[in-house]
Amino acid sequence: MTAPLQLGFEGMPKPLRMVTPAKLDSFDSCPRRFRYTYIDRPAPPRGAPWAHTGIGAAVHNALRDLWELDVAERTGESAARLLRRQWPDVGFRDEQQRERAREISASWLARYVDEHLDPEHEPRGIERTVGAPYGDLSISGRIDRVDEHEVDGARSLVVIDYKTGRVPPTEDDTRSSMQLALYAVAVERTLRAPCERVELHHIPTSTISAAQIGRDTRERQLRRAGYTADDIDQAKERLLHGDPPDEAYPARPSPACGWCDFWAHCAEGRQAARKRDPWFAVPGEGSRDQAYAG
Repeated sequence: MTAPLQLGFEGMPKPLRMVTPAKLDSFDSCPRRFRYTYIDRPAPPRGAPWAHTGIGAAVHNALRDLWELDVAERTGESAARLLRRQWPDVGFRDEQQRERAREISASWLARYVDEHLDPEHEPRGIERTVGAPYGDLSISGRIDRVDEHEVDGARSLVVIDYKTGRVPPTEDDTRSSMQLALYAVAVERTLRAPCERVELHHIPTSTISAAQIGRDTRERQLRRAGYTADDIDQAKERLLHGDPPDEAYPARPSPACGWCDFWAHCAEGRQAARKRDPWFAVPGEGSRDQAYAG
C-alpha cells in the first residue's frame, strides 16, 4: 500500500512536516517502539498498565491543579491532598503497596512545593502548548510550566519540566536535552519573549537541574531534530517500498526493554531484558526504589 499523493499547484511551497519533541525522542530511543506507537494501525496490544506511569501522571496533574487554588492555599499540604484525590489504582501489587506509595509520593510533592514554589508568583503558562517553525519542520509541544522573571529590567522566560524518575537529572542532562532546547525555541516564538533558561525539577528529591540554552546550543539541537525527522521519513519510505517492517524500523535493545509496553511483540527486546512487573518501580520497595521510573 502506498500513501496517496497530495496534489498542488506548480511553485507551491513544500508542506511542513509536523513533529513534536516526544515523537523525535521516541524514534531516537527505539524506531521499533516508534512504529508500534505511531505507525502500526491497529497498534499492537500494550502490556499491563505500569504503576509508575500512573504515579507520574498524578504528580503532574496535582502540580497543574495547585495553581487553580487561591494563593493562600498553594501549599505543600494542598498539593499532597490533590495528589491523593487522583491517585491511580492500577499497576500495583496490592492495596497495601498502593497506599504506601501514595503517602511516600505525597511527602515528596509537599516538600517540593514548600521548598521551591512561590505561591504569589504566577506562572506564564501551565501545560502550555507552544510551537515554532524550523526549515520545513513545524515543531510543537506541551510544556509543564513556563515561568517569567525579570533580568536586568527585561522579561525572561524559563522552561520547567517535571521529572519523577529514579535518578535525578544532572546539569549535563539538562543542557544536552533536545526536548528542552526545542521547547525554549517554541516558547520564545509563541510568547514573544527571550527564553534561554531550562530546568528539570526532580520531584522525589526536590532538586532542580538548570542550564542556559544559548544560540549555538539551540541551532545544534534544531539540526538534530531535522536529522531525526529525516530518519523518520526514510523509515516510512522504506516501509512503503516493501521493506519488512522490522528492517525499516529496527529495534535498539537496552535494559529499558524490560518496561516497554510492546515487550511481548519484539524478539530483540525479549532477548535484551526480562519483563518487569507492573509495580517494579513503585516507591517504597527498598533502597533501589527511592524514586520511580517515569
